[in-house]
Amino acid sequence: MPEAQLLDPVRILHGADQQVVNDAALISDGQIIAFGSKARERAQELKLTPESAPEKLLAPCLVDPHSVLEDPISSRSETLSSLRNAAAASGFGQLALLPRSSSWRDRPERLQGFANSQSDIKIHLWGGFSRGGEGKELSTHGDLLQHGALGLADDDLILPLTLLQRGLLLGEMGAAPVLLAPRDQGIQGDGMVREGVETLRAGWAPDPLASETLPLGQILELQRQHPDRAIRVMNVSTAVGVNMLTTSPKPPMASVCWWHLVADRTTLQPTELGWRVTPSLGGPEDRQALIQALADGIINAVAVHAIPLDEEDTQQPPDQRQPGLTGHQLVLPSLWQELVVKAGWSVEQLWQVLSFGPSKLLKLPEERLSCGSRRWLLFDPNKEWIQDRLHRNAPKAANQPWQSRQLIGRVVACGLRSQENPHD
Repeated sequence: MPEAQLLDPVRILHGADQQVVNDAALISDGQIIAFGSKARERAQELKLTPESAPEKLLAPCLVDPHSVLEDPISSRSETLSSLRNAAAASGFGQLALLPRSSSWRDRPERLQGFANSQSDIKIHLWGGFSRGGEGKELSTHGDLLQHGALGLADDDLILPLTLLQRGLLLGEMGAAPVLLAPRDQGIQGDGMVREGVETLRAGWAPDPLASETLPLGQILELQRQHPDRAIRVMNVSTAVGVNMLTTSPKPPMASVCWWHLVADRTTLQPTELGWRVTPSLGGPEDRQALIQALADGIINAVAVHAIPLDEEDTQQPPDQRQPGLTGHQLVLPSLWQELVVKAGWSVEQLWQVLSFGPSKLLKLPEERLSCGSRRWLLFDPNKEWIQDRLHRNAPKAANQPWQSRQLIGRVVACGLRSQENPHD
């Protein structure tokens, strides 16, 4: 954007308790200066010509409640620097990273080195529930939370029930969120996609529904037994799982991966990257149930759940490749098309699941627009562009879906400064 610009008119969403309004906004050097009449008066003093942007949306930054970054410094797939850059270009102002790492984040000293005064991207860290993610011993929960962990989590599979019970009974986490994944690796086995005709046609090993429903039942029972603990369910992926949350007397807050809202086993070609994800991809009935659960508030947050892979990893056959996708820049455009354009959602509903809901899941203050702040994004729902994973503002990882596909809708400006591009 120019150093100073008056957007008038432009659609504005100020925060979680607000409706979208048509108004004016003055932005200078990445900061919001004023709204409404004050913006117009100041723009006249600066002799600025208003830019009419009636279709564009000025809104608070997005929040990703859980993603993976295994080697923040020297990874070939994604570093902390490249992740910040991609997040800033995509409008994500906050990212929460799971403990999975080359040095598992289960000790206080492993939570250091993620802050950067040159970046506006807030990096939050989940501390490891178990030592080394092995599910055998508890980590020092109190120490982790005292030294900056926002909550406790582990990998993307359920921990042994006895260990979970012990940790929740000790209660060192207090009111901090505890993120649990409803996935039983033993039941899943080699299963890669949920059971269905398309799974058989593609030759993939099926992943039984029980790999989600049995551990989800355990999590719901843990929440019943420990009502004072802030348990969170990570990445619900099936219609049956949604029904279990819906019928639970007091369900915990839950997230869903964005990919499960825009793709299912009937929409992918056999060679596409999107088959190999965790949790496994389901069918159209699962995708529609997840969307409805978001609309009803049964699921509270959309996660990017990025798991970066390098070029060599992506060349492996799908059933031999580590599961995961990345692509923060794809989330808002694809969900705008899927939820706003196709399903008729309002802008307020979309921001509830992409920004305000994730903040609540993390027990963090909600993002909102304010004068003097750089925490804003400008989204053009009509902008056409080609997905190119080699673009300078794209993630560094190779496992980005939809390479060379034309997409509609893009973040065209953002006040956030990243480490690599301090003047984004």
